Parts: sequence; structure tokens; C-alpha cells
Amino acid sequence: MKREQMIRQLEDPSRVWDVIIIGGGATGLGAGVDAASRGYSTLVLEQGDFAEATSSRSTKLVHGGVRYLQQGNIALVMDALKERGIMLKNAPHLVYNQAFIVPDYRWWERPFYGIGLKLYDMLAGKLGFGPSKLLSKEETLTRIPTLKTDGLKGGVVYHDGQFDDARLAVTLARTMESLGQFPVNHMEVTGLLKKKGGVVEGVTARDRLTGTEYTLKAKSVVNAAGIFVDNIRAMDNENTNKLIAPSQGVHLILDKSFAPGDTAVMVPHTDDGRVIFMVPWHDRVIVGTTDTPIKDPVMEPTPLAEEIDFLLSHAGRYLSRVPSRGDVLSVFTGIRPLISGDDSDGKTSSLSRDHHLTISPNGLVTIAGGKWTTYRKMGEDTIDRAAQIGGLPHRDSQTRDLKLHGWCVGADLSDPFHVYGSYAGEVKELAQESPELAEPLHPSLPYTGLEVAWAARNEWACTVADVLSRRTRSLLLGATASVEAAPRVAAIMAKELGKDQAWIDEQIEAYGKLAANYMPR
Repeated sequence: MKREQMIRQLEDPSRVWDVIIIGGGATGLGAGVDAASRGYSTLVLEQGDFAEATSSRSTKLVHGGVRYLQQGNIALVMDALKERGIMLKNAPHLVYNQAFIVPDYRWWERPFYGIGLKLYDMLAGKLGFGPSKLLSKEETLTRIPTLKTDGLKGGVVYHDGQFDDARLAVTLARTMESLGQFPVNHMEVTGLLKKKGGVVEGVTARDRLTGTEYTLKAKSVVNAAGIFVDNIRAMDNENTNKLIAPSQGVHLILDKSFAPGDTAVMVPHTDDGRVIFMVPWHDRVIVGTTDTPIKDPVMEPTPLAEEIDFLLSHAGRYLSRVPSRGDVLSVFTGIRPLISGDDSDGKTSSLSRDHHLTISPNGLVTIAGGKWTTYRKMGEDTIDRAAQIGGLPHRDSQTRDLKLHGWCVGADLSDPFHVYGSYAGEVKELAQESPELAEPLHPSLPYTGLEVAWAARNEWACTVADVLSRRTRSLLLGATASVEAAPRVAAIMAKELGKDQAWIDEQIEAYGKLAANYMPR
């Protein structure tokens, strides 16, 4: 269904939705799929593009959280490990097994981390991705030949999950559509509708592409706005306390030569007490992340110079080839929607990573916090409460065994089209009608015009940034290369969407400004 067809669903003023969900990131789309799986009429409204904020800027890991195990948060780890297994089962074309090594440079590290990771295996149970085991120095270097050898005692290998976050978000939107419900991007909620007495009964919204405004009624309204949940809470009660303590995390993208092979590195202790990862992803290496408290969330956070230096410094402690700023292909920054607490010591690394569900006196359901790995459980818990608030007929969630859009097994992970799952062949078939689309967008990017046309036709991509940042991951894989590809992307999109040269010029300029924030300073 085209976006214009989605929009038409908003034009009937007499329609009352069962559930309206504010926010089209991991949490909002997860709740949208859950509500749709129960047969509730459901509308998801996202002010930007799907997963434009935090949900496209993760470390790309589907994990229980080794660090949370260190902190003693066993319940969170167990829930996440269970959900990790469900994600692999329901979206095997997007979630897959990733081996990690903890390199050990002190005599006590190998037995210490070995015992901890055996506990991690035990908590995962039958949903485990593979057993952990101790490695000799030689075995460790065979898997990661670019590790520093001086003082290396060996390592511990364990298994977790990896995925493509923005692609999973688009997949959730398409799953929701296939269930007969309506995710709409670039649709900003501007206010809440209330009955006499103050009970929430819907929202007002504005199409950010056309300026058209809508009044939309619902039996239940869910605030799943991620880092912006407090903005929506303030629409309900301007005197409400803030729920979110935002923290930004920076990631660097390096060439695959810094860590060749298929094994990731987990650094268990940094100067600020965090862990950092060096993970192979789309033939690049992700290094991240930081944890820097910020005052207010924004859609496009800016990486700090000291954050980039921190990551380069820590990567250089473990790699034989020390990366510099000139080696960074892209730097991306996300904001965590951490739940604040009065007992916090002021460090965001100590704040809750678990999700937090609240119901306001006026009936606004707010779901905050959490992480990608537990998105499905968050959606299930949220719709359980939203159905109660809205007086909806009781129906159990169906998402535990729901195969997501494009589900298939045995996808070739070296093929960039594997993220489309069972639809990969249809994407490639676009070359039969337009052979020129099969040409690469850029010599250093693994994408062609086929993905651009498909995104415009079938995935509600409305801007060049939608395509280069989230339908493909070009912006993250190489910010400069993506800017060089932008004119061709804009031309293909203009043909698909019926846009003129002025639109093309505007999009190229806007994308160039956006991409500048992803280039290391």
C-alpha cells in the first residue's frame, strides 16, 4: 500500500481507532504489530521516518547484555535472552548468530570471564546461540589476527545475536501492513484530544510532507515516542515529571581490514566502566559505544570530539593497527531513552535499561525505556494495558510465533539483498524493466538503484535520507560516499514519486547537510 493510501485512512472524521500509537521506532512498531496481531484497528504515527531516531542507531546487537549480568540484573538478562531466541526464530533473514571474543591480557581474566559467560549460556538455556569456551592465544589470533599480541594470554568466545536495526523496523511496518493495519511515517502528533473530564480520546496530527492536519479519535492512545515520550506526556499534563534521562552513545565505522573475519571483539572494561564492542557488520567494523548524559533529546545528536577520541583510543589498545580519525568512514550517534530514578548516582550507565509502563490519570498509556532485543515483549505488555484502558475485547498476543515480513531461512548473509528475505528475488527482478537500476550507487557501497526504487514503491521512503540512512545503510557505511550517491538516488526517487527538479535539488542539499554530522571532525 502506498503512503497516499495509508493517509486516506485518516480522512474519515467519524472513524474511531481501537489503538493509536505515537512513535514509529522499535517500541511503537512492536506495539503496532502486537495490536494488529490481535485484530485491533491500529494506527502508528511517526513524526520522522520509521526508526529515524534511536532505533536506527544501535550497536546492531540482539543480546541479553553481558554487562547487565555483571551488574546482577539477572531478570533483565533472562528476559532479553528469551526474546533474542524469539527474534531469531521469527526473523532469521535479519537476525543471526554472531561470535564474540573477550581477549585476555591478565592471568585472571580468562577464568573470570569464562565462568561469567558459562552463566550467560546457562541463563539462555535451549534458546542459546552456542556454547562459550576458553581459547588459547593461538586460537584467539586465528579468529582475530589483528589483535595486539604483546601480553595476550588467550580469550573466551561466546555467542550473541546481530541484526540490522533500521531494516527490522521497516520489516515490522510491513508486517503490520500485511496484518491489515496502518503505519504512517512523517506524521507528527501535535496534540491530544480529550473528552470532558480530561480523558484522552485521540490525537491531532500534521503531515510533515504536505502540512495537512488531521483529527483522529481512538479508544486507547499509546505514547511510544522513545526519547520524546516526555514531550507527549506534557501534552497530557504540562506539570508531569520527566521520565527520561537521555544519554548519547557514539559509534564509529571502520574498514573491515581493522578486524577481518567473522568474529567480534568485546572489551569488558573501559576507563568509564563500560564495555565496548568491535563488531563486523555489512563488510565494515562498528566500534562503540559511549555513554554521555545530555540535557535534552534531539533527532540528530552531534558526536563530541572526546567521544570519538575515547573510542579510537580504546580500539587502539587492542588492535595491532591503531585507527585514526582519517580511518573513520562514518560516525553515528544515538540517544538512549533511559529511565531516571531518584537513587541514581548521576551516571547514565547506572540507569535502568528495562522498560517502564505507566498509565496517566487521563488514560494515556506510556511505554518508555527498554531496548531492541525486548521490543516484542514491550509491545505485548503495552497492548495488554491499552486494551484494558480502551475497553477492547480481550485477545491474546500472537507475536511470539509470528513470522515477520519476508521470513525465510538460509539467507546468504554475504548478499546485500538478504535483508529482504523472501522478497529478495522480487527486488532483483526490477532490473528486467529498468536494467540501469542494477548499476551500483557508488563503488564503495554495496547497493544499487534497485533498492532505491523498491524503497520508494514498497517501503514508504519519502526522502533521500530515508533511502540512504535507513532503507539502505549507506550513510553509516560511508558518509562521504553516500553524499556522492545522493544525486542518483534523488533522480531515481523523483521518477518513482513523480517529483520535479526542484525537489531533487532540495533533497540533495538537505542530505548533504545531514551527512556532515556523520563525518568525523
